[in-house]
Amino acid sequence: MGINARNLSYIRPSNPQRSVQLADNKLKTKKILKQSGIPVASTFGIIRNHKDLENFNWSKLPDSFALKPNRGVGGEGILVIYGRKKNNNWVKADRSEVSIKDLQNHINNILDGNFSLFNIPDVAFFEERVKIFKLFKPYSYRGIPDIRIIVYNKVPIMAMLRIPTKESGGKANLHQGGIGAGIDMSSGITTTAILGKKKIIEYVPGTRLLISGIQIPYWTDILKLAVKSQIVSGLGYLGADIAIDREKGPIFFELNARPGLSIQIANMATLKDRLERIKGLGIKTIKRGVRIAQDLFGGEIEEEVEETTGKKIIGINEEVEIIDKQGLCHKILAKIDTGAFRTTICQSLTEQFGIGKNIGCKEVRSALGTEKRPIIEFSFILDRYPVSTQAFVADREELKYDMIIGRRDLKRFLVDPDKKVFMTQETKQKHELKTLKKSLKKKLKLRNVYKIIKK
Repeated sequence: MGINARNLSYIRPSNPQRSVQLADNKLKTKKILKQSGIPVASTFGIIRNHKDLENFNWSKLPDSFALKPNRGVGGEGILVIYGRKKNNNWVKADRSEVSIKDLQNHINNILDGNFSLFNIPDVAFFEERVKIFKLFKPYSYRGIPDIRIIVYNKVPIMAMLRIPTKESGGKANLHQGGIGAGIDMSSGITTTAILGKKKIIEYVPGTRLLISGIQIPYWTDILKLAVKSQIVSGLGYLGADIAIDREKGPIFFELNARPGLSIQIANMATLKDRLERIKGLGIKTIKRGVRIAQDLFGGEIEEEVEETTGKKIIGINEEVEIIDKQGLCHKILAKIDTGAFRTTICQSLTEQFGIGKNIGCKEVRSALGTEKRPIIEFSFILDRYPVSTQAFVADREELKYDMIIGRRDLKRFLVDPDKKVFMTQETKQKHELKTLKKSLKKKLKLRNVYKIIKK
């Protein structure tokens, strides 16, 4: 799909001039989004003219920040500062120093309109620098990756993860040499990747890090925010740019009324096909728009990702088969817990199936305090893969799951929180029975407490 066809068929009919002007004004956009409860980066200061620049108090600036033109185009004019030295100079991504005079010169260029659309006079502002999410750190060169989502008719139709590189100077911008990785709309997992605007790549330049198979955190929340931003802005067709802060989660960067077309190459799909599929649909709610996106434009890459990464995709709850001493398999429902390092199994299961060779004890901290837990060796099957583990044994009778699988045993797997888990009828009945027993025990305890209080 070309720019002219997109503009004539979708952007002009869908985007009122008033909404386009809002998207072109970053400060106004931030204000509107914030009023609607959409998270945005904090603003430290605004310089509207040369007098403001002359009177600006530089001591109020933090050690790290982003300096942006209000009407900048294509990432031009954005200066990101990562720290401050003892001589009071700031430091950029490439470790070069920036003085107050350098900032003044840059702001003068912004005020003169050197980075704005049609070179009209502009406004400069200082914004908090988003802190990189730990997952993205190995992939990103001294910058913050962001997620571009195209939304049309309240449906997110296409998305890509934009990753800063050395060539792009730490900016997540494809025009300047950044990486764009397509994202499966259902799972939030990255697929094909391009360097710059056209070159297809598999690995982060200079590394052996595969770009495909990255699971985007907060994926469903991010899609909902993108749709909400469309409703708030009045734009029928937009590009929403969202980053993930390691402390605050998803944060809106900006809205784009004329998003670029390189996203098609990153996704190996045309916008036109997807736009035509949802054109004219009556979408009433944000939740419905997200569900349509995930149903229509996702779920087709699981096998491709498994083939590329050599890892199986599993959900947050999975049916596993525990192998006893006789080699017989016993099916149970386990919880996948990437927050736990070691797998834990209920003591009643070890006794029931006669499994586990005790190999020691370890002191662990839990919500109940510090306790010593035995560690045993046994084997189980997860998604047709045999796993030999060293697991904690604990009393989980009162808990929903008899077994949680920690990340020590998940090296062969990718976890997709949205994946629907298939269970055999036997496993389903066992789990429902356990849940029912747990519920009845709670009710019985409450009755006993009530009787004691009544007496």
